[in-house]
Amino acid sequence: MDENAILVVEDDPNIRDIVEVALRFHGFRVTGVETGDDALTEVDRDPPALIVLDVMLPGIDGFEVCRRIRAAGKHIPVIFLTARDTPTDTVRGLTLGGDDYVAKPFSVEALVARVRAVLRRTALSDEPGSGVLRVADLELDESRWEVRRAGVPVDLSPTEFRLLAFLMEHPGLVLTKRQLLEHVWGYEGSSQVVETYISYLRRKLDPLGPPLIHTQRGVGYALRPPQAP
Repeated sequence: MDENAILVVEDDPNIRDIVEVALRFHGFRVTGVETGDDALTEVDRDPPALIVLDVMLPGIDGFEVCRRIRAAGKHIPVIFLTARDTPTDTVRGLTLGGDDYVAKPFSVEALVARVRAVLRRTALSDEPGSGVLRVADLELDESRWEVRRAGVPVDLSPTEFRLLAFLMEHPGLVLTKRQLLEHVWGYEGSSQVVETYISYLRRKLDPLGPPLIHTQRGVGYALRPPQAP
């Protein structure tokens, strides 16, 4: 796989051309298609390093394209382009396996920055560390990319893993949403992304024991061991 290969899926030729030109200017090899079916064909033929994927496409929409890519076991990063910047659409896109989203109209420079940030953190995911982090009955093994709570394996996505690792590296400290965005996602963006992924972690960890991730209203989040009775 070419680490600079980007697939742009956008049915508006003007937007597609602008995005393609901007990405090529920054050194990426870009392929542009206009339908979801074309995108799936291209992914099978020549998997890119990242997909810039419009949500509202003719035929199958961007959400369905992402769902099929994930169902096929492909973990290609996806950045959604959406004209419907609503909490419901954002959460749906992230739930289906999207890595980020950009609302239309958007700055081309901002989109390129998002592409670089997602590729950078994807590269970091392929280079795990060597430490084992422990907080209460929660254990995160960076060398094996494994998480266990009370001895039970917890399956996390790469983004969930990085977010949990950053929280565990600062046990008891309240980390702001801005700090989490900068250290986990690599840019300043919407706090809604952080809120969504915190909810994912809680959904996977809380059934196995007392809550570990606590909200400091208006500030951020902290990971703390349960208080003794």
